[in-house]
Amino acid sequence: MRFAISYSTAHSGVDPDAIAAFARHAEECGFEALYVPEHVALYPGAKLGPWEIPPTLPFADPLDTLTFVAAATSRILLGTGVLLLPYHHPVTLAKRLATIDLLSRGRMRLLTVGVGALPGEARAVGVDFGTRGRRADEAIDVLRLLWEGGEEGVSHAGEFFAFENLCSFPKPSGGAGLPIHVGGSSLAAARRAGQRGDGYFPGGALTRAERAAQWELVRSSAAEAGRDPDALEQTRWGTIDMTGERVEELAAQGVTRLVISTSAPDVDGQREEMSAFARRFSLTAPALT
Repeated sequence: MRFAISYSTAHSGVDPDAIAAFARHAEECGFEALYVPEHVALYPGAKLGPWEIPPTLPFADPLDTLTFVAAATSRILLGTGVLLLPYHHPVTLAKRLATIDLLSRGRMRLLTVGVGALPGEARAVGVDFGTRGRRADEAIDVLRLLWEGGEEGVSHAGEFFAFENLCSFPKPSGGAGLPIHVGGSSLAAARRAGQRGDGYFPGGALTRAERAAQWELVRSSAAEAGRDPDALEQTRWGTIDMTGERVEELAAQGVTRLVISTSAPDVDGQREEMSAFARRFSLTAPALT
């Protein structure tokens, strides 16, 4: 089992010193990655399920935040949980992600994308909320096409994006594309993960049976698409106080990575929680290479 940590500026603030200290301590503790969420825009009355989101919550841009984190650290991988893919143009996004990966020396490796759940957020960026799933599917294809394309250029003619003989350089570190994990709590998200993703990061208030059924859908969708189901990773949310028994239970369900959130409101409390978790599960920071 691998363990990552989540940092949300909406809950912990957009203080550069606090973000850098959090990221460095997570790295020192041996967490694999640091994840950040995204909301492009909020508005009064926006709800996620029964929870009404305060419109003043400061969701910093996740890719800019991860660039800052990369500069403040040296080993920890960079992740999004989740990047709202339909609200980004894949041509510009391919360049941004490749740049972050290069500047971080190959650490932009846990990109997780979702489709968003706020209709007003979609309207704000000119996206039809009802088509966001198809738009995300096509955007994943475009990202991979651009990363794989050479100096002769690549072309694409789809429902939402079209271009001819386009070159996208620089490439991500190592010259290959980046892994793309799919987040979400719907059957459509599970199918998308199997058909196009490198892993699945389910969210939402799902029962154990629903989660098991979704993971089976991920695997069957991968097989139907001619992909190897065993190559897909399953990431889940964990808690800072979770027990070893709970981790073993999740591992038995096929979970390969847990993303933990701290609960303390202050930096010192968050550091103590991370340190205690690292001791409990014997996390060890990898040596620099």
